[in-house]
Amino acid sequence: MYRFIIIAIAVLLPTQLFGMHIAEGYLPAQWAIGWAAMFLPFLFFGVRKIKSISEKEPKAKMLFAVVGAFVFVLSSIKLPSLGGSSSHLTGIALGAILFGASSMSIIGLIVLLFQALLLAHGGITTLGANAFSMAVVGSVVAIIVYRTLKNAKISSNVSVFITAFVSDIAIYMCTSAQLALAFQSSEASFGSNFLKFISVFAITQIPLAIIEGLLTVLIFNLIIKYNSNEIAIINPSLKV
Repeated sequence: MYRFIIIAIAVLLPTQLFGMHIAEGYLPAQWAIGWAAMFLPFLFFGVRKIKSISEKEPKAKMLFAVVGAFVFVLSSIKLPSLGGSSSHLTGIALGAILFGASSMSIIGLIVLLFQALLLAHGGITTLGANAFSMAVVGSVVAIIVYRTLKNAKISSNVSVFITAFVSDIAIYMCTSAQLALAFQSSEASFGSNFLKFISVFAITQIPLAIIEGLLTVLIFNLIIKYNSNEIAIINPSLKV
């Protein structure tokens, strides 16, 4: 079943998809170090969370691998954009819904590291900034949105779709803010920079967020259908 899900991800993914990795060496040193320092506490809690889940349910390791493959495939194919960044899907919302926000810090870091080393997508010096926007902001927003929608008795498919859409948009907004902060000056304020980056990203990111929402619903339903018992152990509070 896991092999089927991974194959489905690859087959159903359009050939020209685009998220937001800041390129190697693009951020000034103080910002690169600062974002890495901000990401470290989330990574610490993520490692503890994954270790706890794996001890509770050994099969969780395979589910983590499936989610990792989903994130890797969706966020690997990029379209260059303005300001040393790129546009692509992310896949983060799926793991956040299934395992919790903190667990995605380690998955996001691994995916971003492999992409930087193997695909020249993102970079080592910008790893902290990219991981913070994608694995932290994207995951936290996903959890807040999903729980709010389920508490409002919104159907599962609609909740997952909206969660993935909003998570994707939140990530691109965070990346826009990171770039705006790094390159503000007397001629270019944070506000003007943010509007510039966000307007450029919006051209590609909004339709991509819709595609991500649809793909996330598909894979989420497959996982729930074939792994309901494991998910009940891994995340008893998950409302489907």
